[in-house]
Amino acid sequence: MVAGTSPGMADAVIVPRARRRALLRSFAPADFLTLGNAACGTGAIFFCLNYLEAGRYDPYLVGAFLLLPLALVLDLADGVVARGRRHSPFGADLDSLADVVSFGVAPAVLGFTLGMRGGWDAIVLCAFVCCGVSRLARYNVTAASLSDASGKVKYYEGTPIPTSLVIVAVLAVAWWRGDVGDALWLGKYRLGRGYFHPLVLLYALSGSAMVSASLRIPKP
Repeated sequence: MVAGTSPGMADAVIVPRARRRALLRSFAPADFLTLGNAACGTGAIFFCLNYLEAGRYDPYLVGAFLLLPLALVLDLADGVVARGRRHSPFGADLDSLADVVSFGVAPAVLGFTLGMRGGWDAIVLCAFVCCGVSRLARYNVTAASLSDASGKVKYYEGTPIPTSLVIVAVLAVAWWRGDVGDALWLGKYRLGRGYFHPLVLLYALSGSAMVSASLRIPKP
């Protein structure tokens, strides 16, 4: 035993401190576009909250409807920039997390904002987000097995989560026509102790398509 050490210290393994590196320095240029995608989705959620607080003050929803398509542009751009350039160790996970915010949570919050606030609506909206999260997790795990010799993934299993923007487009038309809230298309029905808006089935359909194993969408 070395003098001046306790019995426990003699058996301890001294691990050298790893060199620390600033997180932002580890990011590749494409990762900043991905962060922009996440920021757009977060901003859209904030616009929805402002809309609810202000009592249908329309300009707030304009911001949400503009930011979500911009999130898609940034999502596509980060893939273009990433090709043939330096990759960060965070790229794939960062992209999935940003997509959950912009194409999962934000569209669900938008549906709630425009009138789908019944108890059954909330269950469907939560399930939609969970389907989006599950779909992205499956893609991250299976991407290697689905790729060809060049490393490119040939097809998607289930629809990509950005396809939720189709729902956003439908809601944009409804909002533009003033058919939101109590005037939401297809009306509302009471089921037990909760209310149900049939329009929320668009989210159920989108979520089911995302987690489908039989749908194979060719990847461009």
